[in-house]
Amino acid sequence: MPPTRRGQDTPEDYLMAKLELVDIFKKRTRHPFRPRSSDVINRLFSDFMPFGSYRSDALIAGSCQYADKLLYVVAQQKPKPEDLKSDEDLKKLNYGMLTSDDHSIILSVLKEACNQDLDNTFLFSIIDTYGADISMYSAQRFQAFFIAHLIREFLTIPIRTISLILGEGGSGGALAIQVTDIRGQMEDALYATAPPESMASIVFRDPGRIEDALAILKPGAKDLKNLGVIDRIVPISEDVADATAMSANIDQFLTKAIKDLSRSKIEKLIKRREIRAKQYGLSKGNGKLYDIKRYIETPIKKAFRKPPPDIEIVNYTSLTEVGDDYGNIQHVATDKELIECGAGKQGDKRRKGCRKLIPLQALLDNFNVCPECGFSYILGASGWIDCLADTGSFHELYRNLTVDQLLEDTAITDYYREFLAKQKGNSHFNESLVVGSARVNQMRTVMALSTFYYCGGSMGVVFGEKFRRGVDYAIQENLPFISLCCSGGARLYEGISALMQMVKTIESINRLKKSGLPYISILTDPATGGAIASYAALGDIVIAEPGALVIFAGPRVMKSRGFDVDEKLVRSQSLHEISGEIYNNLDYYHNIRGIQEISERNKMKLCVSKYLEYYYWSEFRGKKKGRKK
Repeated sequence: MPPTRRGQDTPEDYLMAKLELVDIFKKRTRHPFRPRSSDVINRLFSDFMPFGSYRSDALIAGSCQYADKLLYVVAQQKPKPEDLKSDEDLKKLNYGMLTSDDHSIILSVLKEACNQDLDNTFLFSIIDTYGADISMYSAQRFQAFFIAHLIREFLTIPIRTISLILGEGGSGGALAIQVTDIRGQMEDALYATAPPESMASIVFRDPGRIEDALAILKPGAKDLKNLGVIDRIVPISEDVADATAMSANIDQFLTKAIKDLSRSKIEKLIKRREIRAKQYGLSKGNGKLYDIKRYIETPIKKAFRKPPPDIEIVNYTSLTEVGDDYGNIQHVATDKELIECGAGKQGDKRRKGCRKLIPLQALLDNFNVCPECGFSYILGASGWIDCLADTGSFHELYRNLTVDQLLEDTAITDYYREFLAKQKGNSHFNESLVVGSARVNQMRTVMALSTFYYCGGSMGVVFGEKFRRGVDYAIQENLPFISLCCSGGARLYEGISALMQMVKTIESINRLKKSGLPYISILTDPATGGAIASYAALGDIVIAEPGALVIFAGPRVMKSRGFDVDEKLVRSQSLHEISGEIYNNLDYYHNIRGIQEISERNKMKLCVSKYLEYYYWSEFRGKKKGRKK
C-alpha cells in the first residue's frame, strides 16, 4: 500500500473521524497485533547494526545508513503476543518498559553519536511504552535521575534529532527520549501524562473509567499538535496490523524530517529547543481575534459541553498517590498542646514514630521533627523558609501568577477549578511552588520551594513558569539558586501540559549552569514523580533530609501493579550509600552522582551555607552582569 498523502480525504480520515477516543485507545493503540518498533526497523533499515552486545526486552538501539546520513536509532519495544507464551514471560511486570540499564545504554548511544560527523549524523527515537520501569531494581539505580539526564541531553545534544510516538507514550518513560527537533505522532497513537487506567484510578478511584480519564488527558495527536507537544501527524492505514503500510508512512515522515532539518544549523536547532521548552504551559492568547473567540465562540461551545458524568474530586495529584493530608499537622494554638509522635488525624497510628507525648511547640521549633526520636512530619514552604533563610530576608516573587493567566479557559475544567478551590486554606501560598530572593547566613540566593500543603506539591504550568522566572532572576542578579523538592509529581488535571513542565524546568537549569551559577537541590519527604525526574535530580550538589522518599513512582503504585516494595531501600540514607559507589561505575551512571549528603532539618542551613561560601569565596565566580532594564 503506498503512503497516504495529506490534504486528501481518505478512508483513514473517515475512520478517525468516526472513532471515539476510547475506541481508538482500545481498538487501535492497544491492539495486540499493532506493529512494534522492530517491525518498522526491519522494513526501513536494511543495514541496521545493534549497539554493542547489550540486549534488552524493551530497548532496540543501533545505527544504519539512511538517506545518505548516519542514523542512530533508539526505540522502545512493547512485547508482541508471541513474546508472552511462557509463565516466565507473563511474570515480567516491566516487560516493554525501559529500566535504568536501558537508559544508561541510551546515554552511551548519544555519547557515541556525538563523536561522529555531526553535520551528517541524525538520531531517530521511537516511543511505544506505558511508562518507565518502576521496579525496585531501577529505583535503586536512580531511575528518576536517568530520566532527568536524558531529557537534558536531548535538549543540548549537538546533532539533529527526530522522534515518533508509534503507539503509546506514557509519562516520563516516553518524555525521556521524545524531546527532539521534529516530533511526530501516528494519527491513532496516544501520548499522556499517565496511562488512562492510572489516571482513572487516581482521580476517580475507579480504573475502569478510561473514557473519563481520556477526556481529561486529551492524548490524541491533534490536541498535542495544538499544544506544541508534537509537530507532525503521521497518517495511518485502515488495517491497524498492516506493518508495511505503517512503515511506508513513517518512511515518508522520516525522509522529510531529515531533509527539513538539514537546512538548519545545529546551533539554531539547540536554541529552538530552548525557546520551545520555555513556552510549555503558556497557551493563553491575546489580541482582538483572541478576545472575539474568548467572549463569543467559547461561551457558545461551553453551553453544549458537559463534564464526564459522576466525576468525583479526590485530593490525589500524581502517580505516587500521595494525598494532600500526608504528614499533615495542624498549626493551632500551642499553649500546653501535646501530640503523640507518629499519630495521624483522629488517633490514626499507622505512621511511625516513638508514640511519646511531646509539646506541639517543641515539634514546631524543631521544624516538624520529633525532638525525641527524629521522626519527621512534612514541612510546608513557610517552615522551610524559616529553616533556611535569615529571618525577614525572604521576599516572595511572582506570588499572584495563576492558572487563569497561563491556560486557555477551555483547558481549565470545572472539576479542576473545584479541586483548586479546595486547596485554599491549606497553605499560606497561592501555588505549589514558592519562589523568592533570600539570604542564607548573609549570602544572597534565589529559592524555589515546593510546598506539599498545596495540591500535594504537584507540578503544573504555574509551577514550571515560576521556576523558569526564578532561574531568570538568578541569572540576571548573578545569584546561586536553591530548589527544595517536596512533591507528589505532575498535576494530572492539566494533562500533558503538566508533564511538559519537566522539560521546562530542566531547560531552566541548563541556562543556569551555562551562566556558571551554582545550583543546590534539596530533597525532602516525599521527592517523587516528575519533580525528582527533572530539576531536582540535576543539582550540582544534591542534599537530602533523613528518611526522605526519593523515587519516581511511589510505593502504593508499585504495589498496585504487583511489584515488590521495600521502602527502606528507596529512602535517602540507602540511596546515599549507593551514591558512594557511583565513582566505581561511571560507565553506567555517566554524569549522575546521586545524593551527595544527608542533613537533618535543623542543620540544613549550615549544610547549604558551606556550599554557598565556596561559591562566594571562589576566584572563579563570574563577573556580575548588568541588570536588565
